[in-house]
Amino acid sequence: MSGDDRVQSITLGDVEVIRAVEWYEPFLTTTDFLPAVADDVWTRNADWLAPDHWQPDTDQLVIALQTWVLRSGGRTILVDTGAGSRRNRPGMAPWFDQRESDLLAVLAQAGVQPEDVDVVVNTHLHVDHAGGNTVDADGQWVPAFPNAQYLIPAADDAHYGPDNASGEGLGEVDRLVYADSVAPIHEAGRAVLWDEQYTIDEHLTLESAPGHTPGTAVLRLASGSDRAVFAGDLLHSPAQIVDSCCNSAFCYLPEQAIASRRRILERAADEHELVIPGHFGGAGALEVRRNGGEFALGQWAAFSPASATS
Repeated sequence: MSGDDRVQSITLGDVEVIRAVEWYEPFLTTTDFLPAVADDVWTRNADWLAPDHWQPDTDQLVIALQTWVLRSGGRTILVDTGAGSRRNRPGMAPWFDQRESDLLAVLAQAGVQPEDVDVVVNTHLHVDHAGGNTVDADGQWVPAFPNAQYLIPAADDAHYGPDNASGEGLGEVDRLVYADSVAPIHEAGRAVLWDEQYTIDEHLTLESAPGHTPGTAVLRLASGSDRAVFAGDLLHSPAQIVDSCCNSAFCYLPEQAIASRRRILERAADEHELVIPGHFGGAGALEVRRNGGEFALGQWAAFSPASATS
C-alpha cells in the first residue's frame, strides 16, 4: 500500500469515515491465526482472497493495522489506536515488539492533530487496538489524545486490569498493554467505562459483542439512509464471512465469539449495513448477504483518497 493509499475516506450520511493505515502486510499463517477455517476455504476462494487477504505461497494472512477516524456532529472520533510505538511486547516481533508507529503522522496526513480528537473508542483492549492510546513523554506514558474521552468496555477493563487479581486468562503482554496503554488513561481521568450500550451521538452507538474478549464491542453508524458497523476483531479475514463459525486463535470465549459474529453478520445482511472490520486489507469494508445458513460477500466499499483539508 503506497503512501497515498494509507489515508482514504468515504461519506456515510452526515458522517465522514477516514481509514488511516499504519501498515498492511503478511501476518501469521492461516493455521496459526484461523485454525478452524478448513484448508479448502482458502483454495476454493483464492481468486478473491489473494493477494489482498491471503498470500498463497506462504499461507499467511495479509492484514492491515489501521485506525478509523469519524467526523460526526462537529466532533472527531477515533476507532482503535493500533499498537503504539516502542512498546515492550515479548514474543510479538516483528509486528508489535519495539516497533515504531507512525500513526500520528498518518492522522496528520488526514488533517487530524492529537488535540483535535474528542473521543477514542477501544473496541477491545488487545495489543493492536489500544497500544496507541498513550505516548511516551519524558519516560511517562500519557494520553496520546489529551482532550479526548476514551470509551473502554467495562468488561475488558475488569478482565485486563487490577480487578482480575488472580490474572485468570492473562498473559504477560496483556498485563503490559494495560500498564502502559490503559492505566495511564485512568490516571489522567480520561477513561469512561461503559457496559451493554453507549450512545456517542445521534449517529454513533456502541454495542457489546463479547467473545473475542469479554468486553469486545462494535460501533454502529446510522445516518440518513446509510448504515455501517465497525466490527473490530469479530472478523480478521473475509474467510470468516463465508465460514462464520470459525474463530481466530485469540478468541477468549469461543462460543460467544461465534454467536456475536453471526448476529452482526445477520443484521448487516438484513439491514444493508456496511461491515467495517478492524484488519481487512483491500478495500477494507464491504456489504454482506445471506447465503443459505452462511453468508457471502457483497459489494466492496468505494473509498477515495483523503486529504488534510477533508
